[in-house]
Amino acid sequence: MTRIDVGSVLRNSANLPYRNLVTRSTGAAVRQCIELELAALPADETATLDFSQIGMMDFSCADEIVAKLLLDPPQGAPARTGGGVIFHGITDHHLEAIEDVLHHHGLAMVVHFADGGARLVGAVNDDERSIWDVVYATGGTSTQALADRAGRDLAEVQQVLELLHSRRLVRQAETGYHPLGTLQ
Repeated sequence: MTRIDVGSVLRNSANLPYRNLVTRSTGAAVRQCIELELAALPADETATLDFSQIGMMDFSCADEIVAKLLLDPPQGAPARTGGGVIFHGITDHHLEAIEDVLHHHGLAMVVHFADGGARLVGAVNDDERSIWDVVYATGGTSTQALADRAGRDLAEVQQVLELLHSRRLVRQAETGYHPLGTLQ
């Protein structure tokens, strides 16, 4: 798994010792640098964007960086079919802007918090959230085992898992579905 330190990208792209993402032009510059790094990765590799060194993020930067990275693959990059992007180091201060732009665009993402927990944020329905929670809690397993654990119909769970996979919120492997960031 590749880790991209967004704080370092910010400092290098702006050529100043900033910790805050506060203008659309700054967000666009940071996103373009991140896109270059993502374009160099294999299509099935998961990348972690580490925001732990970012102080404040406004709505325009959340839109430029988070939403646009989730909406479009970097120019010239293969579609990130099996991989995805995990967002790490997101704080409550970042979440307000991020969740607003995610809902606006109908997007969702996986956030890993400093305490080791993870959750799904953005535009997801109750079914998607509950099935994702089971995938995360189990560390991933077969579709049948996930349906059994959720106490739900296999076909219904399969449909939700396929949707989560198409939105790059879980990984699909021979052994079933797994949370982003696991090695199975």
